[in-house]
Amino acid sequence: MTELVACLGIGKGSWINVSEIIKSSDWDKIFIITNDFGKENFLKRFDIKKELNFVVVNDNNPVDILIKDIKKELKDKLKGPEVALNIISGSGKIHTAVISSLLNLGLGIRFVVWDNGLKVV
Repeated sequence: MTELVACLGIGKGSWINVSEIIKSSDWDKIFIITNDFGKENFLKRFDIKKELNFVVVNDNNPVDILIKDIKKELKDKLKGPEVALNIISGSGKIHTAVISSLLNLGLGIRFVVWDNGLKVV
């Protein structure tokens, strides 16, 4: 399989999509990019039996700081050469930082979504 990187914002409606993506496949590793609120509340709301690696960022930071922080947390933890990426949740600023971080780490990106089943887009 492959590794999953997913953004998790504060819009709880999008959390269902993220939880379904996590459950939909036998991911090698799962990384959730979120803030303190997401880390504290996501597992309380969803019964997920898989190991999740949370990368907690301050989404009030500028994009360049977010990129630096995300790269630091993901470096040497993703084997690549490509990762599955879900950005259904979160802000455009976080999406930009995550995509930039992954590309700067030399990884390819395969966008995945949940729409009554896992879909690669």
